[in-house]
Amino acid sequence: MIRTTLKIDGMMCSMCEAHINDVIRKTVPGARKVSSSHTKGEASFLTEAAADEKLLRDAIAATGYTCLAVESSPYEKKGWFGK
Repeated sequence: MIRTTLKIDGMMCSMCEAHINDVIRKTVPGARKVSSSHTKGEASFLTEAAADEKLLRDAIAATGYTCLAVESSPYEKKGWFGK
């Protein structure tokens, strides 16, 4: 699994978070655990393969928000039931 974290400028409320989550789900059909935080100014999600960064940036820009950075890193499940 790969965790992708986006730094996003322009989110001001929970409706902004929902809007960004919808854009991510439509742009990356295999995205799971999609979440956003307007207070942190970021969104994150999990995928099996790396997401297309340009496609994400363009989709977010089309909604009026600005994607400042995209970071991807391997994700391992933590906790009691992890490996």
